[in-house]
Amino acid sequence: MRRCRQPGRSADLHRAVVADVRADAQAHALDRLQEKGFLREEELEWVRKGRNKAGRGPRKGGAGVYGKATGFETMVGWLFLQNPSRLAQLLAELEDAD
Repeated sequence: MRRCRQPGRSADLHRAVVADVRADAQAHALDRLQEKGFLREEELEWVRKGRNKAGRGPRKGGAGVYGKATGFETMVGWLFLQNPSRLAQLLAELEDAD
């Protein structure tokens, strides 16, 4: 949604959004939240569960980055279903950091 606030070419918007959802960007977002100590124990548990189920990942990327990204996605999905206000807090924290 934040990418749509300013007018621009659709190709530029597409590249910007894809850059935000790539595995390396998601892994970096998780690292930022963890470094700040912003994640609760239950959230870290969901990250761990997702990371452990990630598998090897794509050939191009590293397994560690793919695992972190999968853990981040697992936590986001769980929060979306169980605690949307907490998810909004985390996403606001990430947006403020940008």
